[in-house]
Amino acid sequence: MTSRFERLTQSVKRMNPRATIKGPQGAIKRIAPELAVKRLNPEERAAGVAVGAVLAGAVGLAVFNPLGGANASTEDLADQVNVKHAAAVSQISEKSASTGMTLAEAREQGWKVQPQAVEASEVIDLAKEQVGIKEEGPGNMTKFHDWYVSTPHAEATATRDGGFSTAAYNGAPWCDMFVSWLGSQTGVKNMGWDAYTPQHATWFKDTGRWGTEPKPGALAFYDWGDGSNGSIGDIDHVGLVVEDNGDGTITSIGGNVDNEVKEKVRDKGQVVGYGYPDYAA
Repeated sequence: MTSRFERLTQSVKRMNPRATIKGPQGAIKRIAPELAVKRLNPEERAAGVAVGAVLAGAVGLAVFNPLGGANASTEDLADQVNVKHAAAVSQISEKSASTGMTLAEAREQGWKVQPQAVEASEVIDLAKEQVGIKEEGPGNMTKFHDWYVSTPHAEATATRDGGFSTAAYNGAPWCDMFVSWLGSQTGVKNMGWDAYTPQHATWFKDTGRWGTEPKPGALAFYDWGDGSNGSIGDIDHVGLVVEDNGDGTITSIGGNVDNEVKEKVRDKGQVVGYGYPDYAA
């Protein structure tokens, strides 16, 4: 398959009035510069702008502004495109189109990847891979504790909930850290990160992502005492919905279930409500 930059390079060659380019099928027909630009798809045009910025000193604005005229030879131009295009691609892809966040910035916040469109099945699959992970050592620690404490969110939620040290999260109940970790690893938007289930559920409600339908990939918030008659302030546990079983139960995966990650079938009557991340359609 022809790469974007190979197509871009061929379009650039066709715009150079001094070039005669031969390939397996003979000479490549030269076309008007304006038409060559119009034939580029939007991604190629974006790449062209970036390459143009990188190469401006060598090939001039004429490459991507055909009205200016081109002086560099086609072969020289192609060589420079091949040498420089990797840097241009980096400039284009470094920032997430939807968030404006670079990968480095995302990782500083605790993401493994940039926030992106993710299908619920991807998060469910990752949750299934964690089933069986248990607390370790005298501190009852997991990788989910380690991750949460390393993020700026830990300090923010510790300040919000009383101003305690983030070290207090080490060995603490971790069901909410687990589902938050799933979002951070896959890049799901608006999963919400927290360590305190009532606050997490409140955030879903306040942002219009709260309801009563157990959709796959939703977060199910449980109250062991009053169940669906309970309030958000009474929530005891959170897990990820795998599926609605159609018989009054759901299958969900949760952390801190008997001190490990487990997949369980639970009664819908135990659920106060569901939080809905922004999954890909």
